Amino acid sequence: MQSFIQIESPNYLKPEELSSPADWKTVFGNDRPLALEIGCGVGDFILKTALDEPDTNFIAIDFYNKGCWKSCRRLDKHGVSNVRVLRDEARLFVTERIAKGSLSAVYINCPDPWPKKRHRKRRLVNREFVEFMLDYLVPGGDFFFATDFDDYGIDVAQALPGVERLENQFAPDLYRHDFPGYHLSKYMRKFMAEGKQIYFVHYKVKKAEG
Repeated sequence: MQSFIQIESPNYLKPEELSSPADWKTVFGNDRPLALEIGCGVGDFILKTALDEPDTNFIAIDFYNKGCWKSCRRLDKHGVSNVRVLRDEARLFVTERIAKGSLSAVYINCPDPWPKKRHRKRRLVNREFVEFMLDYLVPGGDFFFATDFDDYGIDVAQALPGVERLENQFAPDLYRHDFPGYHLSKYMRKFMAEGKQIYFVHYKVKKAEG
């Protein structure tokens, strides 16, 4: 059993210390666009993305204490100030701490694939979860999903074309194995080195017509 690591970092927040929904403008000290990464792992993807987009504020959440600790260490080392890391469960965090219609982007990279058939209902990303997240994205907001697990990637890719408010950015393809400009996480690079392919899915929330 791993011991719990106390995280001391200016970039680390405890969800229970925030209002519901959280006042992210006060947290970051500005009113820049707000993006969310669900499952930040060890923080390499969010570090690179935040450095590329200094005019966006990023929230990075993970359920694992050690991942949050490693993410904070990585961010602190590079002096990043536009990311906040929190340990929480995804749906609970979004429901309690994110205002509806406030996110410019959501990133979900290599979530737990629950490979056994009897466990697949535990997978985070499916049509129902994406429809849930739509309420929290701004019109024109981006939804990104990536996985190395073949049937997870295909299942998600095939589930989303019927969602009325979404527009596929890879059309006519449902997914791609190459996504120039999208940073690869440590896990993606590891899987690719093993000969696996990454399934990338990218949608935007449709803007109102007229």
